[in-house]
Amino acid sequence: MIETKRKSLKKEKAILIGIIHQGQNEEKSHEYLDELEFLTTTAGAEPIKRFTQKLDHPNPKTFLGPGKMDDIKAYIIENDIDLAIFDDELTPSQLKNIERLFEMKVLDRTNLILDIFASRAQTSYARTQVELAQYQYILPRLTRMWTHLERQKGGIGMRGPGETQIETDRRIIQQKVALLKLKLLKIDKQMATQRSNRGKLVRVALVGYTNVGKSTLMNLLSKSNVLAENKLFATLDTTVRKIQIENLPLLVSDTVGFIRKLPTQLVESFKSTLDEVREADVLLHIVDISHKNFTEHIDSVNKIMTEIESIDKPSIMVFNKIDAYTSEPHDEMDLINERTEKNFSINEWQKTWMNKMEGNCVFISATEKENIQELRTKLYQVAAPIYAERFPFNQFLY
Repeated sequence: MIETKRKSLKKEKAILIGIIHQGQNEEKSHEYLDELEFLTTTAGAEPIKRFTQKLDHPNPKTFLGPGKMDDIKAYIIENDIDLAIFDDELTPSQLKNIERLFEMKVLDRTNLILDIFASRAQTSYARTQVELAQYQYILPRLTRMWTHLERQKGGIGMRGPGETQIETDRRIIQQKVALLKLKLLKIDKQMATQRSNRGKLVRVALVGYTNVGKSTLMNLLSKSNVLAENKLFATLDTTVRKIQIENLPLLVSDTVGFIRKLPTQLVESFKSTLDEVREADVLLHIVDISHKNFTEHIDSVNKIMTEIESIDKPSIMVFNKIDAYTSEPHDEMDLINERTEKNFSINEWQKTWMNKMEGNCVFISATEKENIQELRTKLYQVAAPIYAERFPFNQFLY
């Protein structure tokens, strides 16, 4: 009898590298690295250690200073690290220099996000979008893939085929990019037709930062079974479901979550997903209030909403995960340190700028099904006038 040994899948050990500069202080840098750690875990690697350095601007050759890079290399050799992940997008020359120095696989934030997207893409449309973004990312970085064909010495007879091969590859990739863009145009037309076939029904789009609970809320509102996980970018494909609130039929769309430092080529690739948001009548902006930087998340989403000209649509701000919210305790006898937003309770938050939102703000817990009826009521109040305007002779609403 032949015994088969099961090979245990070993997770790649990764180090995370960031920079502290004027526009990104130490606290913000740690927040970004926390997010990068979550991205790394989602991608299937194991974050081991973080490295940061205070610099006015990144080193154009190696991102960090040469002394710090030597320290990191010593740590890599000592601890048998498989992967180095940088928090910012690296230039092609930086990537080439760092890989030569570390003699191992090096990724930046963009490449990591693309990798997660590639593993999560389910439909032909999502796969095409990701493939296009990957090719656009690879194109300026082709040189480092052909270093073994570089001309090492000058002189007669030493001119290698490196440049010729790179030019060939560049042409192949440009052709593939052109074909994928044509394919996406065709799919965009199909999806536009699908959206037009939905008639005059009032459309509601769930928007928000990644991993705030959009899919969980979608499942709750529509009683459907959309994939919802505590991972970044669990949703890549837009899901549309029909729901009924009292006598009002609505179409609800679950969209891709946003993230800080989102690569520009990804925003372009996911144009059709954002079209769902553009063509929506009402936006439900979901916010994870239990996250310590939720105000920054709101700003990030609003920035993208402004870019796609959807910021002025009727919207309801939905503060989710109130069951997981905790505030830092503050000693009332402490006269030196003032109370900050970190010490606010939910009730105190409700009395801040959130109170000026003309009632279009609700605090819920999607997992605990808390205040869901209040959300349904607010959604009805916002969507009913739009429905009445489109169907003026339909008396069911009154």
